[in-house]
Amino acid sequence: MAAASSTTAGSSGAGALSEGIMKKIILSYTYVAIWIFLSFTVIVYNKYILDPKLYNFPFPISLTMIHMLFCSTLAFVLVRLVRLVDLPAAMSRSLYLRSVVPIGALYSLSLWLSNSAYIYLSVSFIQMLKALMPVAVYSIGVSLRKEQFRSNTMMNMVSISLGVAIAAYGEARFDVWGVGLQLGAVAFEATRLVLIQVLLSSKGINLNPITSLYYVAPCCFLFLSVPWLLVELPVLREKSSFHVDFLVFGTNSFCAFALNLAVFLLVGKTSALTMNVAGVVKDWLLIAFSWSVIKDTVTTVNLIGYVLAFLGVAYYNHAKLQAMKAKEAQKSKAGEVDEEAAKLLEEREGETGAKKLESQD
Repeated sequence: MAAASSTTAGSSGAGALSEGIMKKIILSYTYVAIWIFLSFTVIVYNKYILDPKLYNFPFPISLTMIHMLFCSTLAFVLVRLVRLVDLPAAMSRSLYLRSVVPIGALYSLSLWLSNSAYIYLSVSFIQMLKALMPVAVYSIGVSLRKEQFRSNTMMNMVSISLGVAIAAYGEARFDVWGVGLQLGAVAFEATRLVLIQVLLSSKGINLNPITSLYYVAPCCFLFLSVPWLLVELPVLREKSSFHVDFLVFGTNSFCAFALNLAVFLLVGKTSALTMNVAGVVKDWLLIAFSWSVIKDTVTTVNLIGYVLAFLGVAYYNHAKLQAMKAKEAQKSKAGEVDEEAAKLLEEREGETGAKKLESQD
């Protein structure tokens, strides 16, 4: 009877364990699906608004400023009124001016150029060009001495660049100005990511997507207002037929903000590596959507080049994961050594104390 009861308890415990694991897996896939859906929606929605052949609002600075105003307002409500997240205590005015403002300037340039590229390039080709992001981040990291130069990593970066070059060679709607805009956006975004490590993470300040928007979105709005006044406002004044479509721009801005919340959930509940893998899935879905629904031309040379770049990016992510595992193993080993040393020290102190007591007796 006792054996039967213990067997039943063991099987029920295993069932409960498997149920808990399944719940975590389902939640993880749900977070990934939400992020992919929102990221997909924002990219396609921006393309729809900016493309002269679709909604015909070719004003990327105006669209980005609407996003930043919307995100600033909602971030203020969530941080100051709802108190959903806490602000870092170490954030002072001088640190804000020296660290957050430069990051905001780079972010505004990145968003401006990347949104501008949708006017000239197809969605599928833009995703292929974005595969250069690891190359830009690694190169800037090496130049600023945040990354160590390794010949095998550099060869991997060369293979990614070669794949993107092949994809560009096979692009049916190649536009030099559009490619320049997207490459500029990649360069500014990569610099921003490296500077976040240099200016904030090194000082122990880690911003989640909500606090990032709280600090950075107002800066972006102010920086973008200068080129907007000089470039787009005069053109908008001439277009007497223009009126603000609150439904289109409101839902578009809400999707952009919801995407940031999805990043917060995905990274917080899973890992940054999971987001990178999900990003690869999203890129392939966007390429398929661009070809099948938007009817963008995707050539065989396009796909060969992107597959080569994709393999390089996948290897880069795998190498980073192995490096992180090795670093964690080294830390745990060092912790075990410290614990053993502490135990030996306690034993020696105990022996010394016992000898002193014996000598006193």
